Formats: sequence, C-alpha cells, structure tokens
Amino acid sequence: MIEYKTGYKYQISRDYGVQTSILPDKDICTCFIELRTNGFLIIKSGYAWDGASGPAIDTKSFIRGSLVHDALYELMREGLLNIHWRIPVDRELIKICLEDGMWKLRTVWVYFAVKTFAKRCAENGNRRKTMTAP
Repeated sequence: MIEYKTGYKYQISRDYGVQTSILPDKDICTCFIELRTNGFLIIKSGYAWDGASGPAIDTKSFIRGSLVHDALYELMREGLLNIHWRIPVDRELIKICLEDGMWKLRTVWVYFAVKTFAKRCAENGNRRKTMTAP
C-alpha cells in the first residue's frame, strides 16, 4: 500500500532561495522548506504546490509568487509560522507577481482574493488528507 496526497500541479526541480520580509522568531526547517530569522526562504528540490488557486489562471507572472506563497502558507498550516504573518505573506505574493510582470490591475484582484478567501488555507491543522492505494 502507498500513501499520497492529491491536488498538486507543479514540483520544483532545484532548490530556490529568495529574500522575504517574513521574520520568524526562530529558524524554521522542514524537509522541503527553510525560513530563516532574517527572512531568507529556501524551497528545496522536490517541493510540490498547486499554483494559482480558485478561478485564477497560472501564468509565468504567477508561478514564482504562488510557489513562495504556498510554501509560507504551509508553514502556517503546520503551526511552524505564526498566523499573524498571513497578510504580510499575501503581500509577498503581490510583490513577486509584480516583479515577474503581472499587470497591476490583476494584482489588485489577486490580493483581494487571497485576503478575503485564503485564511482557512493558512490555519493550523488545515492539511491535505493522506490517501492510500490500493
């Protein structure tokens, strides 16, 4: 029997590091995500995420932002990053999307959507269900 989780569209093929404004009280380290107290985030090769959520469309200007956003939300869901960082994490998404060429009008819509609808996705305990087969 195997155990697996559904809902992922993408998997990063090499480590990715980025400076963020998210400053945890202590370094956080999981199998796939590291967030240092200085805000440096490392997402390790093999990390899987689902890209843009809801009715949003995956575009090149959204992929990197969705990767960082999903990784930081995962840390909140796991109870490793305080939920009070949720709005700053949402702002990181917008900052990265703008850097990657997303139209400003679209970022307004994206920010509204995550601020309004994504809170449950960051709440501790809201994890993907583990499935089994056969």
